Amino acid sequence: MVGTLFQLVYQNEISMRIKRESSGKKILNWIENCLSKIPKIALGMTLFAMGTIFHPEIKGQESSITERNICFIHYPNFPGAKSTWDDIGYNSIYNTVYIGVTNHIDSVGLFEYNISKNVMLLKGFIGDLSHLRAFQWQGKIHSKIVADTDGSIYFSTDGGDMRQLDFMNGPHGYAGGYFMKWDPAEERLTNVGMGLQYESIKDMDIDPGTGILYAVTFPQAHFIVYNTKTNELRDLGRLGCAHVPRVLFTDRWGNCYYVDWRQRLVKYEKGLNKLVFDKESLPAFPGTPGINIITGITGYARNKDESIIYLVTYGGKLLAFHPQKLGIGNVDDLGGVFDADNKEKWNYYVPNLNLGNNGKLYYFIGGHGNFAIQDKTVLIEFDPVSREKRIIIEYPAAKLAEATGSDVKDKDGNLYFAGRIEEMDSSANSSGENPTAFMIKFNPDKEVKQ
Repeated sequence: MVGTLFQLVYQNEISMRIKRESSGKKILNWIENCLSKIPKIALGMTLFAMGTIFHPEIKGQESSITERNICFIHYPNFPGAKSTWDDIGYNSIYNTVYIGVTNHIDSVGLFEYNISKNVMLLKGFIGDLSHLRAFQWQGKIHSKIVADTDGSIYFSTDGGDMRQLDFMNGPHGYAGGYFMKWDPAEERLTNVGMGLQYESIKDMDIDPGTGILYAVTFPQAHFIVYNTKTNELRDLGRLGCAHVPRVLFTDRWGNCYYVDWRQRLVKYEKGLNKLVFDKESLPAFPGTPGINIITGITGYARNKDESIIYLVTYGGKLLAFHPQKLGIGNVDDLGGVFDADNKEKWNYYVPNLNLGNNGKLYYFIGGHGNFAIQDKTVLIEFDPVSREKRIIIEYPAAKLAEATGSDVKDKDGNLYFAGRIEEMDSSANSSGENPTAFMIKFNPDKEVKQ
């Protein structure tokens, strides 16, 4: 309330300053100076330009998170850049972040962010780089981007849902999703091979010890295992129905996990070369609809020694999973992602999760019209030990509508997400002149390079 009053009192003066000042940064500095004169406890929340709200810490921490802890980095040389999905990943060998960006029509760009140089580069479009023919069209990269031990990265392609479904069985329809390998040293993209005919590949991961790729397909939710060295692809059958769960992940031993239609963890135990099903479903709030159960896990993040893998579900639950080399480990229920008045605890959309060096989880709530606060996307800080959560930043949906990405952290503790500002069917970017996708770089402990 005090923050709102502050905004009204200074509204006219801010407008006058904007007319006089040529630099937006000067305006922000002026606002910060004004805010510094108001006690944090009295202020309650701090307002900055463009409708973004930063919530200062008032419980005695050494520092608060401000606009200097986060930045949005746009993708150059792709005017039609419209959206990103879960297609982001970190390459520790080269200290780079890779993102797949699509116009949702006919172009999918592969971008590389050089962390040391603070430079974002377009490496090319996957159709051109991998010499795809017209009948091999791809709508987007939906999978995460994963690195092998030699610094090569892998990802997979997707038909784009409705376009794929409309044409999947025709002679000129969707051929199928592909596994792709990018060699940063040679700057060469190789089409490693198709998954299943007519099926997209929604997500994939890698066992760094063997180079074996794990993947799940759309629309029939087949779990497949692909040995790129022997070109052997195994289809282990369907694990879901209706809405295909979008996320799978691996543990430190190279085993892979997914969920079935009951939201039970399903583990590919590589030592036994078979699937193992958990006896019980993952925790869910009473009354969680079946479609939320079916959709399963939407994000994950590992702790430093990978003894814990934190999970977030489509039913609004945060979980701590303790993997085992053999069998399926225990799952701790950490509670809900948010607690808003007059809103069901399961009704939150969180397609992302990252773990800071401070041991706290960070995630954005919002997307597809599902927000914690009406028409606002919020960044949450969650302490797995105390189980306390707080909003640290609020963005109007017009500035950030959705963020994706799981477990993307560099050696300096920077966390990365793939963001966008408009829903997929929006006409705001129909001309291709106003890019609506960008990468988010965030560090809760220190300033990030702008």
